[in-house]
Amino acid sequence: KGNGRKKKNLRTKKNCWQQDISKQERMGIALKAGGITVVTAWLYYRSFVMTFLLLPVLLWHMRIMEEEKAKKKEAEFQGQFKEAIQAVSAALNTGYSVENSFREAQKELLHLYPRDARISKELQMIVRQLRIQIPMEQIMEEFSLRVQAEDVRNFVTVFVAAKKSGGNMIAIIQDTVRQIGDKIDVKREIDTILAAKRYEFRVMSMIPYGIIGYMSLSFPEFMDSLYGNVLGIGVMTVCLGIYLGAFYLGVKLIKIEV
Repeated sequence: KGNGRKKKNLRTKKNCWQQDISKQERMGIALKAGGITVVTAWLYYRSFVMTFLLLPVLLWHMRIMEEEKAKKKEAEFQGQFKEAIQAVSAALNTGYSVENSFREAQKELLHLYPRDARISKELQMIVRQLRIQIPMEQIMEEFSLRVQAEDVRNFVTVFVAAKKSGGNMIAIIQDTVRQIGDKIDVKREIDTILAAKRYEFRVMSMIPYGIIGYMSLSFPEFMDSLYGNVLGIGVMTVCLGIYLGAFYLGVKLIKIEV
């Protein structure tokens, strides 16, 4: 049961960020994956018809790119959320109530992010709920369920506990803001280090294409024996299978959760 809940939460988290991918971005992903598949069909089989047989590879590649895009959206939101809770903390420090602090944070962040940014939408939703007198604890819990981010969940847990206990709200929230801010900064530093490895992986992934292309241009008579016959198609299919296996392993290696 525990594993089932964990998988369900993971799917919910993925859906949370994949829904932020715009139609234009999805179209770009489809075009990029389609282009790679067409090039693969031509280099490995000298046949554009093979593109249709490589459709599962196309769909798999699209899923990988969508996951990368969703991960980027989540990383962007982490930075936005850090700015938001710092704005809330600053407003509390100047004497605003908790509710008015979120209103002030929403106004301030409109100067930093466009209205269609995820944090702008979320803060706008919070302000609207405040207008119809929904309790702050309920608003924050719903915010945590919508976003499905660990930092948001931690902040909301501390926030709700502090609101119910009636403790020093400003000190508790400021301490939480500082801890979450430090954690997000560490995540960014780690992601910056990993970015170089991801770039190296992308370059390495293109080397087999470059080798086949170079051989086809420089030694066409040597490569012709690999196309248009059963043995050649079998050899190239085995090579493609090995490449896809190595690519899958590489994707798993660079997919490090921080």
